[in-house]
Amino acid sequence: MAFFSTILNVFRIPELRRKILFTLGLLCIYRIGFAVPLPGVDQQTFVTVMGRAAEGSGAVGQMLNYFSVFTGGSLKRSTLFGLGIMPYISASIILQLLGTVIPSLQKLQQEGEIGRRKINEYTRYLTVAICIMQAIMWTSWLARKGVLVSDFGTFDWVIAVLSLTCGTVFMMWLGEQIDAYGIGNGISLIIMAGIVSRLPVAFQSIYTLWDPSQAAPANAIGVGKLIFIIACFVFVVAGAILITQGQRRIPIQQAKVTRGRRVFGGQRQYLPLRVNHGGVLPIIFAVSLMMFPGMIFGGLANWWHNSFISFLAADFGGHKYLYNLCYVLLIYFFAYFWTTVQFQPKEMAKNLRDYGSFIPGLRPGRRTAEYLEQVMERITYVGAAFLCIIAVIPTVIAQGLQIPFQISAFLGGTGLLIVISVALDLVNRIEANLIMRNYEGFLGESAGRIRGAY
Repeated sequence: MAFFSTILNVFRIPELRRKILFTLGLLCIYRIGFAVPLPGVDQQTFVTVMGRAAEGSGAVGQMLNYFSVFTGGSLKRSTLFGLGIMPYISASIILQLLGTVIPSLQKLQQEGEIGRRKINEYTRYLTVAICIMQAIMWTSWLARKGVLVSDFGTFDWVIAVLSLTCGTVFMMWLGEQIDAYGIGNGISLIIMAGIVSRLPVAFQSIYTLWDPSQAAPANAIGVGKLIFIIACFVFVVAGAILITQGQRRIPIQQAKVTRGRRVFGGQRQYLPLRVNHGGVLPIIFAVSLMMFPGMIFGGLANWWHNSFISFLAADFGGHKYLYNLCYVLLIYFFAYFWTTVQFQPKEMAKNLRDYGSFIPGLRPGRRTAEYLEQVMERITYVGAAFLCIIAVIPTVIAQGLQIPFQISAFLGGTGLLIVISVALDLVNRIEANLIMRNYEGFLGESAGRIRGAY
């Protein structure tokens, strides 16, 4: 009953109610866009081609399944929102990385709100450029597969490219409107809505494969498999929440300052360092790169009949041992790479010294920077190990239990981490609004606040 009373408290606050309803309304508009087909595409032929490609065990089929889960699209139709919100995410990551090597962008990042607006403007322009390139590539692929209508001309090409580009730009605008007038991070909520929208497909697959009889085929889902899937889902979600909220808190002591007869400062605080500092980005980067070896070795195996090349093509195309080993190594590499790019121990040590704070037992300056870098290297190792487990679980379970990837994708991987991270952030924001207006937290007074939300 306490949970339902908390839900009622959320809708008793007019401002919070308007924000939640506005956010839900825009997310509904976002999902409606996936029902609008792309002009010039023969949808019946498209369903046949995409179904045949998705069922394959090669790199193309795995890429299409991953793209479908991550963008929230459907392999059954080509729609205006076919590119998803990924071009905007790619543009944001590119500008964030360039900010560490281009002095002008780095200066903009340090100018506060004005610099942030300018970077957002550059991100929009880069998003449009990426959309145009990806739209041309997507339309060219559809043309090679014979999916486009017979009288598809130059004007139709322009319409198709503009439609895909405008679809992504419209989704970007929806995210910005949620940021301004709704609750939560708009782009993150759009990605989360796309991932969650694939849940009915997973339930439908479980229902189709359900066969509790003793003579069931190997790919059927019986009672034992279903219990294992549910238990694995609960375990992975609990571990993902624990690591996402996990922090290493470094004690910070503020120096005492005497002014007249009064003493200021001397407070003891903590510097939180996230265990999973890179979030889901290392998995995204690793998956993007691991698509190429399967395509390259698969093409070489068709052109050059060699036993070693065929072995590599089968291993990388079927997510075998060598593929998973390279996958894990890439996740570790990008986890440390992203931490190195984003975490600046020298700048942090300088700021602590300028504000009159220090870590007990360490001299301000170089020694503090070395200590922070050492601690971050150790906790990044643990965070990267967790990302590797989360990333490999869907493939291992899909192959071990012989179940479709649409089901095992929700037992780990990028999608699960994004859903958990966005859900925790949304709950924290709602809880902050409740506590600000003297209501109980989202979990009630007895449960306390969400761990890690202080």
